[in-house]
Amino acid sequence: MLLEQRLGHDPQAATGPVSLRLPLTAQERTSLRGRRSSACGRALLLQLPRGAALEPGEWLGGPGGTRVQVEAAPEPLLRVLAADPLALLQAAYHLGNRHVALELHPGELRLLQDSVLAELLSQRGLELEELQAPFRPEAGAYGGGAHQHHHQHHA
Repeated sequence: MLLEQRLGHDPQAATGPVSLRLPLTAQERTSLRGRRSSACGRALLLQLPRGAALEPGEWLGGPGGTRVQVEAAPEPLLRVLAADPLALLQAAYHLGNRHVALELHPGELRLLQDSVLAELLSQRGLELEELQAPFRPEAGAYGGGAHQHHHQHHA
């Protein structure tokens, strides 16, 4: 099934004749073209207009009014915790210098599992937990999406 339309987050988009779920990893959500499979195994072909990465909860449209909702697929993650908030901030700083995609939560960082980074974080005395969960990294200073923040700058 060909998907060529982005319908946004409007719940009314779910009112089509067929509604499917499309679980995608964080990396897959950045690619707006290519073959994918719905949660139930139906073949899908994305041919979406250029733009921002797909967001979980966003609806896509296909032929005959078919609607497909994007979901964040579970991925192997590292959950980073620290008793000292400064240690967590320092970890975020060092990971940011390496351009590592991070998901930020109060009191924790999440990143894709990586043995080299796990070793680096362990050496800094941070607590690490492996988990399978959806990954929603920050968009970054130049990215778009749900985590983008707008600031007014004065001269």
